[in-house]
Amino acid sequence: MDTLLQAVLLSEQGRITRINAAASRLWGVTQARAAGRPVLEVVRRHTLEALTERGGELELEVGGRTLRCAATRDGAAAALIVEDITEHRRREAELREATAVLSHEFRTPVTALRGVLEALEYDMPRELSQNFVRQGLQETGRLARLVEDLAVGFRPTRARTLPLAEAFARAERLLDSELIARGARLSFGPDHLVRADPDKLLQVLLNLIENALKYGPPGQEIEVQTAARGTWAEVCVLDHGPPIPDTDSLFQAHTRGAGATGQGSGMGLYIVRSVVHGWGGQAWAARIDGRNAFCFTLPGVGGMG
Repeated sequence: MDTLLQAVLLSEQGRITRINAAASRLWGVTQARAAGRPVLEVVRRHTLEALTERGGELELEVGGRTLRCAATRDGAAAALIVEDITEHRRREAELREATAVLSHEFRTPVTALRGVLEALEYDMPRELSQNFVRQGLQETGRLARLVEDLAVGFRPTRARTLPLAEAFARAERLLDSELIARGARLSFGPDHLVRADPDKLLQVLLNLIENALKYGPPGQEIEVQTAARGTWAEVCVLDHGPPIPDTDSLFQAHTRGAGATGQGSGMGLYIVRSVVHGWGGQAWAARIDGRNAFCFTLPGVGGMG
């Protein structure tokens, strides 16, 4: 019994006969002191005492933890089993959150693609039809990116050593059409070797650079600065957008800046911080030299000059 992760309490005629090590830790009482005492004195909750008497199952929220409780009876003898399912419930909540975000994000490109296909059913000048095709290809690219984001969020990490320049080149290729449309330019700082999942690193870069494109003025230069910070590499995406008040709140789920326009789930920076925290780094925003800077750190493997 003492090797079980679940807390187990055995009783007879309402008095405890045995608790295991997990139960001792949960209720803060030694097995010796628990033996012979009424169930209520140890569990300190009438709901658990009643559950032990009648049998059945229930869930309890106790001190920020979620406990799944089950009790069985055999005559005067009873067993109460309590399992901490806090982590399980957290993962379920994350899955619901991801599903809600993806449902929202898929809706826009799917609607746009439907409109493009419906327009192409009709005869129109070649130049106009080519314009619709280009729009359709852009929306297809967005859908492909969303599918990639889904895979990145749920598959195990595939961390490896790579130069930052590799991730920068991938991001620049994927954002090429948006850069042209906005008349924007990208510049990158010195290369560094880092240890990360390449797809998750790309996801972070795309979120930050797309935000700079979306909320900064057209024709701007977006600078991606890099620096070595001890055993870590620091990456900052700087844009010429207006100052942002309360930048830390932007990293919360479903939060957008006060001046944000158009559609958006408010999840981009939340996802950035979640991914960065996953590899042990930090993500933050600041105002540097009159520009907005969205920065993160990741494990470094020494500079490349």
